[in-house]
Amino acid sequence: MFKNLFVCLFLCSLLTQAQLQYDTPESVGLNSEYIQSKVDSIMTLGITQKAFPGAQLLVAKQNKIIFHQAYGFHTFDSIQKVGLDDVYDLASVTKIVGPLPALMKLYEEGKLNLDVPFSTYWKSWKHKKDKKDITLRELLAHQSGLKPYIVFLSDVLKNGEPKKRFVHDKSSKRFSNQAYENIYVKNRFKRKVFREIKRSRVSDKKVYNYSGLASLIYPQLIENITGEDYRTYLQNNFYKPLGCKTLGYLPSTKSFKNPIVPTEYDSIFRKTLTKGWVHDENAALLGGVSGNAGLFSSALDLATYMQMLLQKGFYGGKQFFKPSTVNEFTRIQYPENDNRRGLGFDKPSIGNDTLSLKDAYPAPEVSAPSFGHSGFTGTFIWADPENELVFIFLSNRVYPTRTHRNLYSLNIRSALQEVFYKAKLN
Repeated sequence: MFKNLFVCLFLCSLLTQAQLQYDTPESVGLNSEYIQSKVDSIMTLGITQKAFPGAQLLVAKQNKIIFHQAYGFHTFDSIQKVGLDDVYDLASVTKIVGPLPALMKLYEEGKLNLDVPFSTYWKSWKHKKDKKDITLRELLAHQSGLKPYIVFLSDVLKNGEPKKRFVHDKSSKRFSNQAYENIYVKNRFKRKVFREIKRSRVSDKKVYNYSGLASLIYPQLIENITGEDYRTYLQNNFYKPLGCKTLGYLPSTKSFKNPIVPTEYDSIFRKTLTKGWVHDENAALLGGVSGNAGLFSSALDLATYMQMLLQKGFYGGKQFFKPSTVNEFTRIQYPENDNRRGLGFDKPSIGNDTLSLKDAYPAPEVSAPSFGHSGFTGTFIWADPENELVFIFLSNRVYPTRTHRNLYSLNIRSALQEVFYKAKLN
């Protein structure tokens, strides 16, 4: 009886330790006064310098959420305050929270090989001389030679107006991919996207060059291999078991009580303030569901996902990935080519710990095994296994326009991250 009770208590203890709980910075040896003062100062600087109208920060250490606060407003008119449960457009953070966990699972199941030609799975590349031998490892590490981006919006607009063969203002059987209110894109436009990627030029040089093109393909690849709808697959295998309430695509089609933070005033395509629908134009033309952008989330859901990865695939009593899978995807793949990237995941700059805050990416103090990703809209998520620290920063720096770049010039995210490495109690 006592043996069974001990086993039960031990398992319950493990389950509790593996899930995020709120606590004070002092509980993990950090100084709360120092943290509050520094974060307040950096956030105030960001808002006054119009790096963003508002932002929120969540930091967890040793499975404990030790800081979660919101600053500023949704817009510079100071009407809607930023709330802790607000939902943000994640932009390129989508890459490591959307298709990547699915690709990791398929790799683990032996359904994807990182080092055979990607054309093994994506048949249309088989007869393209410059693409037939590219591997999934090269694609995920941005080492393939693919061009960075294709502006598909230029195919859709003529003299500033949408071409009717691609865009309608009402939904129909052939136009059911919604890009925004009263904007519906032809379902078969996705084929045009795949065709243009297939025809795009590939560099002869195998060097690091960040490209989002393969991410446009991954959702369809995942559906082809699993035989399941991409969004359903993510919900059933990851988001729902993790307990994520807001993480997902197309938030405007759901009955969220959570406010959704707007992004940019789009004067070209949507002709209004973009809110509740993906900011990225390529993802929008795919109906808001893409591998390069399209996910929305609250800070807590993102922290949960990153905590799972920090714990080598374990969270809430469930093993989502083998530790070896997490290790493989989060390690630098091509250091000999001065490429810092993991498989999908971003990594610290090589030699980051020797750099100043101004030159480092992210903070100089993060450990070499740490990993994460940033998003164009002003989002940033990072996990540091050595220091047991998860860092979630959410903002809408593209409001009202993407020309606002003080988030970068002021090193806001790295400066905030550094605070939690320097806040140790004496």
